[in-house]
Amino acid sequence: MMSKIRVALIEDHDLTRVGIRTALQQRSEIEFVGEAANAADGLNLLETTRPDIGIVDLGLPDMDGIELTKRFKEDIAADDPNKTKILVLTLQDHEEAVMAAFAAGADSYCMKNISFDNLLEALHVTSEGNAWIDPAIAGVVLKQAKSSEARTTATASMNTVTINAAEPEYSQLIEAYPLTERELEVLQLIVDGCSNAVIAEKLYITVGTVKTHVRNILNKLCADDRTQAAVRALRSGLVG
Repeated sequence: MMSKIRVALIEDHDLTRVGIRTALQQRSEIEFVGEAANAADGLNLLETTRPDIGIVDLGLPDMDGIELTKRFKEDIAADDPNKTKILVLTLQDHEEAVMAAFAAGADSYCMKNISFDNLLEALHVTSEGNAWIDPAIAGVVLKQAKSSEARTTATASMNTVTINAAEPEYSQLIEAYPLTERELEVLQLIVDGCSNAVIAEKLYITVGTVKTHVRNILNKLCADDRTQAAVRALRSGLVG
């Protein structure tokens, strides 16, 4: 029997929080470990329960979700044996919010109008160590990557996160270890928010083959995970 996915929820809107909690509690594969209505309680919740995934709303009253994610990843996640993942939930789909969330260390990014089935898939994909990027976000990120600006500054609640364009050394890496045509296809689908199973179906290959391609992509891009690979690929213009 597969182990349950332990989930914590940090959301200040009462109806949204109750709705998500109730829906999650009805799923046998989910263990709901707790909830919080603000960032201070949320950080404490994540620290004490160490869930597999923390669902974090970006629009919290006392500290925005980007700052919460950044603090948690810096202060706690490094010593977290379970490697708690952060799934950001937001109404914001503009470039600044998306890129700032990635820069802060968010593992996945979902819009609040996501269907519950898709939220469940996002939780499963994220718990497996992969990134879920809402399809609605993929186009936004692609648009940002194609822009002529070398730097994009994201400002939220007086906190500024700066996303730099590709480093020269990184450009040299791409030249030294170019991606194959198939790897580029897989990378594009990762950016589009597809899981390994969906990628396998779209490209008519096995999930095992997809995993091999993903591993090769991460190695070539010197990326720790799919989210980092997607952001680097977008910033350097590898996909689009």
